[in-house]
Amino acid sequence: MNARSAVVYSVLRLLAFIVPFGLMMLVPIMREYYWLSAIFAALIGLSLSMIFLRRPLDDVASGLAQRRTRRRSGEAADAEAEDAAS
Repeated sequence: MNARSAVVYSVLRLLAFIVPFGLMMLVPIMREYYWLSAIFAALIGLSLSMIFLRRPLDDVASGLAQRRTRRRSGEAADAEAEDAAS
């Protein structure tokens, strides 16, 4: 897995939450109901990430899948070597 793609995705996902939350906290009524601002910011961040962050998510997911495949193939080779030794 490429660590850079995971970091980029994580930072962009955090920004998708922090920016709307910060903008809503500028509105006086939303300062009183900060929990409502957090809920709205989470929904906005989720929507933005589903629309705009598809490619970074695919990069992270494919990297994780490749890592899992390599690990499983390594375990299979170990099992075959143990079977051949006995």
